[in-house]
Amino acid sequence: MGEASILRDLVVLFAAALPIVLVFQRLNIPTVVGFLIAGIVIGPHGVGLIAQSAEVESLADIGLVLLLFVVGLELSFAQLARIGRIAVWSGVLQIVVTAGCASVAAHVAGLPLAESVIIGFLAVQSSTVIVLKILADRNEVDAPHGRISVGILLVQDLCLVPMVLLTRLLATPAAASGFTVLVVLTKAAGAVASIVVVARLLLPAALRQIVALRSRELFTGSIILFSLGTAWLASQFGLSLAIGALIAGLVISESEYSHQAIADILPFRDAFNSIFFISIGMLLHVDFLWAHLGPLLGAALLILTLKMVIVWGVVLPFYPSFRVASITAVSLAALGEVSFVLARFALPSGLLPAAHYQVFVAVAVLTMMAAPFLIHAAPLVAAAVQGWLRIVEPATLAAAPAGSHVVIIGYGLNGENLAHVLRQTGLPYVVVEMDPQRLSAARGRGETVLFGDAARPEVLRQAGIATAHAVVVAISDPVATRHIVALTRQSNAQVPLIVRTRYVAEMDELHRLGATEVIPEEYETSVEIFARVLRRLRVPRNVIALQVDLIRRQGYRMLRGLELPRQTLDQLGHILAATTTETFMVPQSSLAIGRTIRDLKLRRTTGVTIIAVVRDGKPVTNPSPDWDIQPADILVMLGSHAELDRAMRRLGENDTEDDLS
Repeated sequence: MGEASILRDLVVLFAAALPIVLVFQRLNIPTVVGFLIAGIVIGPHGVGLIAQSAEVESLADIGLVLLLFVVGLELSFAQLARIGRIAVWSGVLQIVVTAGCASVAAHVAGLPLAESVIIGFLAVQSSTVIVLKILADRNEVDAPHGRISVGILLVQDLCLVPMVLLTRLLATPAAASGFTVLVVLTKAAGAVASIVVVARLLLPAALRQIVALRSRELFTGSIILFSLGTAWLASQFGLSLAIGALIAGLVISESEYSHQAIADILPFRDAFNSIFFISIGMLLHVDFLWAHLGPLLGAALLILTLKMVIVWGVVLPFYPSFRVASITAVSLAALGEVSFVLARFALPSGLLPAAHYQVFVAVAVLTMMAAPFLIHAAPLVAAAVQGWLRIVEPATLAAAPAGSHVVIIGYGLNGENLAHVLRQTGLPYVVVEMDPQRLSAARGRGETVLFGDAARPEVLRQAGIATAHAVVVAISDPVATRHIVALTRQSNAQVPLIVRTRYVAEMDELHRLGATEVIPEEYETSVEIFARVLRRLRVPRNVIALQVDLIRRQGYRMLRGLELPRQTLDQLGHILAATTTETFMVPQSSLAIGRTIRDLKLRRTTGVTIIAVVRDGKPVTNPSPDWDIQPADILVMLGSHAELDRAMRRLGENDTEDDLS
């Protein structure tokens, strides 16, 4: 009966959640909010469709274990190393300052010291799932605030293990001396290190043998066995199953087969996320929320404000941009799903009383529900506040540009390559960059670089936008890109403005704001692919060039599935039907060998003109009629498709003496 009861609860959970989430999507409200509200409605404290609290706790535990395993799969220690010192130091400072401020505030409010420390731990965590999903939906993962937010979230997730261990020590204060804390942390670190080392030694060899069997089912089953086994092994060392699942995901993410493992597991990610957030909603006592709505809203607002201020304060010194620091602060303000892991450890030991646990659940749910709306509004609010307060971004220029020059906004791969080409051709330019690491790299190469946020008009003015010969925007922040285009066009209505964007969906808006040309990376990749395929199929290069030019001039309408005007298609047909070239290499068996171009009479018999001959790699343009044909000569012929087709057949046949006379 127990199994049937759990199955029934899962059926009810999804059956009730799907229509609620569908309505929220139609209203353009984030699905995370829908899942939370669905859990509140169907839970034991709502209409009671799922009434057993023990089963609710089990669902939340299952969802959390699965969620942390997927989070571990998507993270890696190599990824942490790539995010740079800004995110690492900001993350560490955010944890220390937030935990300290929240603990002091709770202790001043009259809570015991141990519970105050737990409150500090709970306040530290932010929602990895909510932030990553919204950043991905807005195409802002690679934006400056996206990279910093992801880095801080990584640091928070990795700090879960020591926080859980310290929580357990606080449950036995008599034994929690400084030496004991050090011993326990050392043992835990040794246990985690042992699990990771053993897994790294055994897992690659085992997976290599399994992959050699070419059985996808066996591979997926092995991944599940390893993840569950690692979680169980971690629990034997005194860690939790959830932490074990996180470690398992991290270890698998470091293996050479991680991409296939992620491909097999990630299709279930959204289901795992929905189970977890619905389960969190079911934990909320609706009666308790309504009875204490005012204080709970005040507490949620206090948490959001505290974390915003702290994150803004720790990010700004490393990344001095008011806009970037503000958006990052808002993104990380809400409480996170990992906080529930800590709360679960603190609840049974009495460190977090049941009444205070319910306060935590209510505040966490309120902040999570507010997070999507806050993140969506953050860029506009940050820009408005910055303008209202007249905050001027710091901007320093190594050497002021003289005369007409090119302004390159962003020193990523595209900006760096453009700067290299301009330097080689002797054209003056100035780079605008606000990432400290890229700034240092640019200055190390001797670039003329302006340090500042190009989304601010004063920075653009200092870059000489009024006298610029051209402006190139090559950054990964869609919101900032739109601001920069609008500001540039306001300052200089005539300057050619070339904008790089990752997604073609941004093209129409950027053109409307004044961009001269918009280059979408996703379709430029498609253009390069089809051009190379056509070259491999020996399609004449001028035909390929015409196709590429047409697609670009029509704003990629062909690739976007939009119908081209009939006139354009007719013009294309006329263009492709005329002045087409083709090449033909003369084989050893050809009867044309030893004859002259005049003898071939291709012009008279097929309508084709030989405009060039390539011999021994050297081209001869406009060869004379007396040019004699030799083996391996490459004839370059001009004519229509039909004429070239006739000429190729004539030259490729086993021609007789009469045929070529």
